[in-house]
Amino acid sequence: MDDLFPGLRRITFRLPLGIDHVHCYLIRATDGSWTLVDTGLGVDDPEAVWAPVLAELDAPISRIVITHMHPDHVGGARDAAAATGGAVLQGREDYAQCVRAWGPDRSPDLLARYMVDHGMPSDQVEAYAREGRGLASFVHWFEGPELLDAGDDVDGWRVEVLRGHADGHVVLLRDGVMIAGDVILGKITPAIGLYPQSRPDPLGDYFETLDRIVELAPRVALPGHGPPVEDTAARAREIARHHRIRLDAAARALGDDALTAYDVSLQLFVNVLSPTQRRFALAEALAHLERLVHEGRAERDGNAYTAV
Repeated sequence: MDDLFPGLRRITFRLPLGIDHVHCYLIRATDGSWTLVDTGLGVDDPEAVWAPVLAELDAPISRIVITHMHPDHVGGARDAAAATGGAVLQGREDYAQCVRAWGPDRSPDLLARYMVDHGMPSDQVEAYAREGRGLASFVHWFEGPELLDAGDDVDGWRVEVLRGHADGHVVLLRDGVMIAGDVILGKITPAIGLYPQSRPDPLGDYFETLDRIVELAPRVALPGHGPPVEDTAARAREIARHHRIRLDAAARALGDDALTAYDVSLQLFVNVLSPTQRRFALAEALAHLERLVHEGRAERDGNAYTAV
């Protein structure tokens, strides 16, 4: 556990994923208790994870805020709530997507069929699906949280909804500090992918988010991965340039012959990737292709794309 500022601490959990850690944050509340932001993955023995955290605190955790519904952020929500007794808060739109993704009506094969429809070979999809089924066991999401909307106040912290990395991603802002989840990262760029049952233009959403970060210009963003981001406006502009360059690369990949998103992903991400990494590459290629369609730079016919 690291002390970052007075009344603001960071916990780092290891991850068995492509990225090897996630940061969660503890904020001193006005009543002296603590607010936890994000929870890491779910575990078989929550007490073993949360008892040492609580032992280092001088007061209980009274609330738990989830920035977004990806496994390494929402996965331990139910565990943390049970261990601490804290109330769980989650963005309204994000919670609805969380239920679709991880709830009782989820379709484990939906994403696999989606990947096949967009050109991924079936053997790669089956390998990804096996990994995905294992990951779902670590998602202990919390049913019935208090729902948050843009502009809400969480003990003096303002809620902003900043879409793109996840449809309903929320952040907390106060006194120039942003508890940022994965909306902005310093060492890598947040993944922006198009998935079934989500908003149709995530990259367009993310460009709006990056413009909003420039407008807000917090003096520091505390992300879910990597070090604090201290010049957030400059970093937001840098990420926007990165995606504009990738948009141009996606446009150059297209011609008169129709290509799937998988075909384009092989040109945008040329390294040999694991099935899970290739799934991310395909989803990111899709997000860029759909932005090209929205900008009038590409056409889509079914699940295939051509240049305009």
